[in-house]
Amino acid sequence: MERLPTPVSRPTPDRLAPFVPKLASVLRRGYGLADLRADLVAGLTVAVVALPLAMAIAIASGTTPDRGLVTAVVAGFLISLLGGSRVQIGGPTAAFIPVVFVTIERFGHGGLLLATLMAGGMLVVAGLLRVGTWMRYMPKPVITGFTAGIAVSISLSQVKDALGLEMGPVPAEFRARIAAYAQHWDRVTPSAILLAAATIAVVVAMRRWRPTSPSMLVAILAASVAALLLGLPVETIAMRFPDGIPLALPTLALPTIPFERAAELLPTAFTIAFLAGVESLLSAVVADGMCGGRHRSNAELVAQGVANVASACVGGLPATGALARTATNVRAGARSPVAGMAHAVFLLVIVLSIAPLMGYVPLAALAGVLLIVAWNMAELESFRHLMRGPVGDRVVLLTTFALTVAVDLTVAIEVGVVLAALLFMHRMAGVVEIAQGVQLVEPEPDDAEARGDRDARSGLPAGVEVYEVAGPLFFAVANRLDDLLDQYFQPPKALILRLGRVPLIDASGATALGQFLDRAHRLGIRVIVEGLAEQPRRTLAAMHALGHPSLAGEAGDFGAARRLAAELVAGRG
Repeated sequence: MERLPTPVSRPTPDRLAPFVPKLASVLRRGYGLADLRADLVAGLTVAVVALPLAMAIAIASGTTPDRGLVTAVVAGFLISLLGGSRVQIGGPTAAFIPVVFVTIERFGHGGLLLATLMAGGMLVVAGLLRVGTWMRYMPKPVITGFTAGIAVSISLSQVKDALGLEMGPVPAEFRARIAAYAQHWDRVTPSAILLAAATIAVVVAMRRWRPTSPSMLVAILAASVAALLLGLPVETIAMRFPDGIPLALPTLALPTIPFERAAELLPTAFTIAFLAGVESLLSAVVADGMCGGRHRSNAELVAQGVANVASACVGGLPATGALARTATNVRAGARSPVAGMAHAVFLLVIVLSIAPLMGYVPLAALAGVLLIVAWNMAELESFRHLMRGPVGDRVVLLTTFALTVAVDLTVAIEVGVVLAALLFMHRMAGVVEIAQGVQLVEPEPDDAEARGDRDARSGLPAGVEVYEVAGPLFFAVANRLDDLLDQYFQPPKALILRLGRVPLIDASGATALGQFLDRAHRLGIRVIVEGLAEQPRRTLAAMHALGHPSLAGEAGDFGAARRLAAELVAGRG
């Protein structure tokens, strides 16, 4: 019999689903005039917010303001067009300031473009290899440590403009920068200090009493008008950049790129790719929580990669998802990626319309805006929360933070991840030692007495669900808790969280459990914790997770947990 040829395997829609842009999904479900109107309003709102930030980030990075604007337009449009989040806004972010500043100082603008090109390629490959699902394993102390360190670096970079110091270029290296500031400390400009302080005060006041207003733009406009009318002796954009902001559309214009230095720039490219990936996915997760969506992490990475390649091709800066602008987009009523695309178009129109007027903006006002961004970025509450965790997590947090500020971001990330891995191995060794003598083989299914209450789920009251965590709740698995509540079409009234087989919880696990309890509280779910061991109890108590309002109580065994759940459902708890 003649053998039939083996059919050629073709990609199925399921295999391609992780890479389908959210825009395609939104349009497939239906997109009406009301949706377009809402997205256009949100896009215009975000464009107004993005305008001063894009210029401030570019100037702080050691380049011209138009580089930041072109990045916000080109990369912002592509991230929304191709990304895996429904409401993500992309563009230049403050997290890149330290690495971009150092790269330009060492390799020039061509070196930065080469590093951005390589980083974009890395992100595309990472997305296609589905690395987006792995990034959730990044330890919380490492992320918080380098984020807080970047915030400190940004603040230090703005001392010159905020104080109006009469000095040359600010050194990139930490000790040299501090020495330069100390040397010129007696050359401050009082009017610059006044403008920076006034800008900060206006933004803080408007965020408190007029939270929907574009506080940063209003503050910068007020500072510019005040400086012009009062004739204040402060440096402006036009004074530092005499060529001004060009009135032109973004075009393909690559300067000389030192491709022969690709090997030297590889660590920088990795840092840019890592920052872009982590920051965009963190922003997407926050956006999911705000709008109730679910992002596609691998599609997001591919979009970030394409956007960074395109940004480099028009002479722009590295780009990623911007958390503050994304949150503004959600609060402004965005319904789809069209809002992000509209934000890029509106921003381009605004720049082409008022580019000559931007030269009057005082650099002290932009410094005040970036100081606020750095303060928000530092996540002091998260930092303090992790400092209440186990000693090992505190060591990882402080080491990553110190290396980010004083040495190098790439070194900080590498050392932080290695320390977290070593800490995990140490803890696992301790767990194995503690677990000696524990029965590792499950009893046979017909041994009802040994099986205990494993089949007690069948006797649960209506409105009660049970979930068991088996194994350590550490950074590599902590984020899975966030998926738990998504499986319920109708949220239960009570949920029994069985932790008897959790030998340890680290700071990332405690943080994830706290976020899980926050979400349960918003959904009106009362949570009962059962079987908490000594180490997890100490960690959760130290990080104040056991006093959460959604916790209905603790139970020593499943029977007690089931009785408490029944009382809650019956309205007696």
